[in-house]
Amino acid sequence: MSARRDLGPDFEDAIVESFLDKMGKEVDRRVDERLAAAPQAKDMAKQDRMRDGQRLALAIVSLALGTVATILITLFSDGGSAAYIPVWIGIVLVNAVFNSNHKPS
Repeated sequence: MSARRDLGPDFEDAIVESFLDKMGKEVDRRVDERLAAAPQAKDMAKQDRMRDGQRLALAIVSLALGTVATILITLFSDGGSAAYIPVWIGIVLVNAVFNSNHKPS
């Protein structure tokens, strides 16, 4: 405002243009800072999605293998129903260890 008073109304457009230019540069600088930080957040989100996919795949494979093992043990084993218990304990332990390394969202 004091520059406008000192220079007069003839320089008003130049003063406004200079002010807008400075503000534009400041906005650009802030946007650049945020964009520089954004790839890190995207990479972390991508890794979380991959871990979630791995957890789902492990759960599906575990259930499928556990079911097949239970059926085979039931059909071909004389040990009775207690023979499949170690199989399921192993499956639970593998899933628990894998999922213990995952941070909850």
